[in-house]
Amino acid sequence: MLSSKSRSKAPAKKPSKPAQQQMIDEIMRRFAAACPDPRCELYYRTPFQLLLSVALSAQTTDKAVNAAMTASYDAGLTPESVVAMGEKNFLHLIRRIGLAPTKAKRAVALARILIAQHDSQVPQDRASLEALPGVGRKTASVVLGEIFREPTLAVDTHVFRVTERLGLHHTKTADACSDVLTAIIGPQYLPTAHHWLVLHGRYVCKARAPMCADCALNDLCPSATLTPQAAARKTSQRAALKTVLKTLKRGDATVALPAAKAPRRARVTAAATPAAVNR
Repeated sequence: MLSSKSRSKAPAKKPSKPAQQQMIDEIMRRFAAACPDPRCELYYRTPFQLLLSVALSAQTTDKAVNAAMTASYDAGLTPESVVAMGEKNFLHLIRRIGLAPTKAKRAVALARILIAQHDSQVPQDRASLEALPGVGRKTASVVLGEIFREPTLAVDTHVFRVTERLGLHHTKTADACSDVLTAIIGPQYLPTAHHWLVLHGRYVCKARAPMCADCALNDLCPSATLTPQAAARKTSQRAALKTVLKTLKRGDATVALPAAKAPRRARVTAAATPAAVNR
């Protein structure tokens, strides 16, 4: 259990390579013990459906994508089905998903290319995947890992946040983070490590209220010296600062800075960490 008085910053000294490898091995061992069979939470029945869902999940939740697409997937949605629907009808299907108009246009274009160039099949090489509309490095990595079991590590917001808090990277972009992580996380842990990190970030190491007191990694994590309340305040302050900076960058005449709130007395409540997260 963490003390409410423990608020020291993470150590600045970078661990040696043997120490870092030992830490990674222990993290993976604990993940495996807690969740032996992690699963992708996007619903799909075919490789094409997974590819489509990952592309649709950008800047929205897996839950929203599943709600929009499950019935169509169960009905046997194919690239030909998407092309037959056309952009307008597909947009109606995903209308509640973020950036729906752009995603609908790209989905139809993606389906057409798969039909014309890949015999309606999802290609297994990264270059061909990333050449598809709406498919970037992260989407390609998810498909290569989930469908073809290649040792990839897709970096989304959860993976980026968890590994940054663990001190495994100090990068600014998802691509740079991916380069660092794939260099230090052995192929024997991939692609399973992607699911472990995503699930840990989604249910335990949350952006605004990390459950440090109940985290199985809190004795390994340099960020766990903060109480959950302190960590949440820090995240909230960063978000507020980003909003202000964006406003200033747009050149708005008036910027209202968020008023500082007086710190509250910490009240730590125990919450059970799920032993396993299943789809």
